[in-house]
Amino acid sequence: MHSALDEGAHPGVARERLRHVYWIGGGSGAGKSTIARRIAGRYGMRLYDTDAVMPDHARRMPAERAPYLRDFAAMDMDERWVARSPREMLDTFHWYRGEGFDLIVEDLLALPADRPVLAEGFRLLPDLVRPLLTEIGHAVWLLPTPGFRQAVFDDRGGPAWGFVARTADPPHALRNLLQRDAMFTDRLTEQTRDLDLNGLRVDPTVTEEDLARRVSAAFGLDQ
Repeated sequence: MHSALDEGAHPGVARERLRHVYWIGGGSGAGKSTIARRIAGRYGMRLYDTDAVMPDHARRMPAERAPYLRDFAAMDMDERWVARSPREMLDTFHWYRGEGFDLIVEDLLALPADRPVLAEGFRLLPDLVRPLLTEIGHAVWLLPTPGFRQAVFDDRGGPAWGFVARTADPPHALRNLLQRDAMFTDRLTEQTRDLDLNGLRVDPTVTEEDLARRVSAAFGLDQ
């Protein structure tokens, strides 16, 4: 894994310069973007969407510093989502390996510090964010249950959704994706627990407003 701290910056310097940043990470389809937009709008925060900058970051990463991205880019859709096991998909997915996290840090350091920044996305891995926190309460990970994830993809159209539909076997690709992301959420659950970070379980009974209130409370924004 790479981070801006690998490039020679003292950890304390980057941490101090990012003290105005709040972080929402978590499993795919956990509602991170929706909750982040609500909170950013409610509290006047600048929103930084790590999903939106993925194409730019992929272009900016030299191949020698992104071997997992290089291998992923060389695969066709069936090699990515049908032919491999969910475990292999988990262990070799470039963003889950932390590739490009240093570019997230660079982007955040380049933003004006005139108001709080809310960074969100599944690329915010607990072990990479933890060294950048001046306050543990400034980071939350949303941990979706399998039922919540299934409901999200059912709403999106199931096997007819997005890149899954462009494979030779969409139902199998979707099963692989759901299993991979369930394992990713399990990994986040373990990491947040081991690093004493905030992890919030998200199940189908939780409304968006309830979740936004829980995240805001975890951040200490209502104090």
